[in-house]
This record gives sequence, C-alpha cells and structure tokens, in this order.
Amino acid sequence: MEEEKEVVAVQEKVTEDKKSGYIYAIGRRKQAIATVKLHKNGKGKITVNGKLYTEYFPTDEMEQIVSGPLKSVGQADKVDIEAKSFSGGLRGQAEAVRLGISRALVQLNVNFKKNLRKAGYLTRDPRVKERKKPGLKKARRAPQWQKR
Repeated sequence: MEEEKEVVAVQEKVTEDKKSGYIYAIGRRKQAIATVKLHKNGKGKITVNGKLYTEYFPTDEMEQIVSGPLKSVGQADKVDIEAKSFSGGLRGQAEAVRLGISRALVQLNVNFKKNLRKAGYLTRDPRVKERKKPGLKKARRAPQWQKR
C-alpha cells in the first residue's frame, strides 16, 4: 500500500519527454531545488547550471554526492545529466541534484529502485531550518537571564 503511494508520488514528479528524448525529474533539499534532465545514450557528462559538476561543486565530497546514484547502478558512462539548481547552499543543491538523478534513473529502469532505495538516494530528507520563535533570539536560544 505504502509502495503504491511512493510510486504515484515518483510518477507525478518524473515525466518523460518523448519528443526530445530525455527524462525529467525534480529533487529538493532544504531550500534548494534542482531540475534534472537525464539523456539516454550519453557519455557520462554531468552539467550543473551550464558548468561541469566538478567545476560547480568545489569539494570532492559534493562531487561524490552528485555522482553517487549513477555509480551505484552502473550508469555513470551511459547517460548524460543536465541539471539546473537554485536557492539554498551548495551542499543542499548537490543533494537536490542527487535526488533528481535518482528519480530519473528509476523512471529509466524500475529495477534500479531497489539499489537506490537501499543506498538512501530516493528518500527526501525533510529536515529544514527551524524558524525563529517570538521572545527568543533564535529558534531555541533564549536571552540570558538577568537577576536585576
């Protein structure tokens, strides 16, 4: 029952554009939003906002976050990825791109879902910044107590 809901949710967010030959998916993390186009029969080129992902993301850790789903299902040199990400920080954008790539891969081949789910690439991380509360300095930081 719960898997059916997940499949419906993924199908809503992932659509295949048959005319242009790519699979479209959206990934989100915190404030970051990434739209991903997965081109079949590619050579493994990944671009984010018009730049190679190795240039756009400054650290190796972020590069591994982006390329993780492709390597886990063995598609790293078989498809091309074109992503546009905006808002949020760089790490959030990298994780949003990862979620978008994972959703597009599931649309490409349903058999990839088991590996991607096991690695945690298909789970949307719902944690976001907690809002500031009235009367407090931050979300939970109270002003220092004064005796007089």
